[in-house]
Amino acid sequence: MNILITGAKGFVGRNLVETLKNIRDGKDKTRSVQIDAIYEYDMDSTLEELDTYCKDCDFIFHLAGVNRPKENDEFMKGNFGFTSELLSLLKKYGNTCPIMLSSSIQATLEGRYAGSEYGKSKLAGEELMFAYAKESGSKVLVYRYPNLFGKWCRANYNSAVATFCHNIAHDLPIQVNDRNTELELLYIDDVIAELLDALENKEHREGKYCYVPTTYHVTLGEIADLLHRFKEQPQTLMMPEIANDSFEKKLYSTYLSYLPKGKTKFPLKMKVDERGSFTELLKTEKCGQISVNISKPGITKGEHWHQSKWEFFIVVSGHGLIQERKIGTDEVIEFEVSGDKIEAVHMLPGYTHNIINLSETEELVTVMWANEAFDPNHPDTYFEEV
Repeated sequence: MNILITGAKGFVGRNLVETLKNIRDGKDKTRSVQIDAIYEYDMDSTLEELDTYCKDCDFIFHLAGVNRPKENDEFMKGNFGFTSELLSLLKKYGNTCPIMLSSSIQATLEGRYAGSEYGKSKLAGEELMFAYAKESGSKVLVYRYPNLFGKWCRANYNSAVATFCHNIAHDLPIQVNDRNTELELLYIDDVIAELLDALENKEHREGKYCYVPTTYHVTLGEIADLLHRFKEQPQTLMMPEIANDSFEKKLYSTYLSYLPKGKTKFPLKMKVDERGSFTELLKTEKCGQISVNISKPGITKGEHWHQSKWEFFIVVSGHGLIQERKIGTDEVIEFEVSGDKIEAVHMLPGYTHNIINLSETEELVTVMWANEAFDPNHPDTYFEEV
């Protein structure tokens, strides 16, 4: 299959092109469609190239459009005029391949967007496409998108989310005129998944319009608050609760894509003494924390117990011995551990425990998970030798 993408260098276009390349090159095996060629058309392409693409393509993703022109008449020229040129070339070659059109919720004669020049031009493009479908018998898939967000979206252009992510990541101020203003948001990976469904003839459709089934209604205040929490994570180590397929998860991925190089790496606070070091890596609100412990040769660490807290010790490098003794008894259980055979050992509530580096030359490196983040006001940690 030969696929033509107009607006291939835009936000949606870039994400779609790279996804299609992964399928074409066999890196993504989750889709069954066979892709032979990807035709990328954008502002720096020629009409001669478009002519060739329209002759040979088997599916078109028509993403090209104008949304921030210098003059209002450019809306109609870009969103209606170019669509007309595209359809004329298809008619020239009798190519009745399916066409997907990227439109907007602003393409309406009613409601808050009624009368905008951008909306008028998008609506004109839709009507042209529907007329073409009736005339040619081609399958047409028209999507009216709300506000889009995700990686590679241009900041300070036409996306509040992109601007907020960029500015907060770069320590720049953001402007929120009304925290209660609500946006309907659509994540780029959900858009791309739907476009691939459309390519496989499995699009979601209601009446004459197609749609992406997952969108989110979020206020500007909620977006700003979440982004500031994400920004603070390297200092607090606290990872907020992020449910699968949630807006928070997708916003966090988006925010990270805007981080400058200087913030891609951040220091961790190591507690270092003559025995080695202990470093907290990550804390969570409901799933505890992860730390790494390094013990020098011959060193014993631990020698404490917990009433309710429990932990996993996972030795990833070196050779050691874990001992646990039930409080009030002489019962000791032992586990020899090594980075050569990585295993997890429970630190049992009510058992005092330690970890001993058995090597005379190597450090012992242990990843530790505790079921709750450390609370200095309620440490639940009591010294007692095993």
